[in-house]
Parts: sequence; structure tokens; C-alpha cells
Amino acid sequence: MPVEYKMVIAVRGDLKLSKGKMAAQAAHAAVNCAFASKKKDPDVFEKWSSYGQTKIVVKVENEEELFVIKMAADALGVINSVVTDAGRTEIPPGTITCIGIGPDVDSKVDKITGELSMF
Repeated sequence: MPVEYKMVIAVRGDLKLSKGKMAAQAAHAAVNCAFASKKKDPDVFEKWSSYGQTKIVVKVENEEELFVIKMAADALGVINSVVTDAGRTEIPPGTITCIGIGPDVDSKVDKITGELSMF
């Protein structure tokens, strides 16, 4: 059975972002993580990229839960990127909106985000 790779973006549910704003924030996280992966671990990046670039969006309840996810990713050595909004539209400047996790092996990412509900 081949090893599969994915990226997960965890978005704060307490911010009540519009669908467009959520998509933009998730895109920031995905791009940041992809660039970091290509630089830090090109082999993982290439495998993830060549197998469809799987991305899943899940919900965290608040900023505190987002940072719990970050600590878990850091502890496992998984690339991650916290996104802070510029505040030009819906939310105040400096608001932390989401975190990208990976890309990495599915089983590794699941240890961090596997219990979270999809958005």
C-alpha cells in the first residue's frame, strides 16, 4: 500500500469568517506551507505534489486550540504556518485566523489533526 501525503488547514470557528475570507486565509496557509515544504523537505513536497496535493480544511474552536495544534506539529517536526490577518476587510489587524499543517505523511498529520471536524 503506497504512503499518502496531505496538508490540513485548521481555521478558527469562533471568528465567523465569510466563506470568501475563510478561503483566502486557508490559501495563505497552504501557500506558506507548500513553499516551506519545498525548501525544507523537497522529497515530501514532490510526493505530495505529484499525488494530487491533498488539502483538508478543519475547524478549531479558538486561538488557544490553534496553538495546541501548533505545539503538536512542532513536537512532531511537521511543517506548519500560522496565518495572521492584515485587517483590511472583516477582522482587526493581527487576528490569527488559521494554521496550515504539512504536507506530510497522512498518519503523521492525523496524529495532530485527526480528531478535528471538517469545516
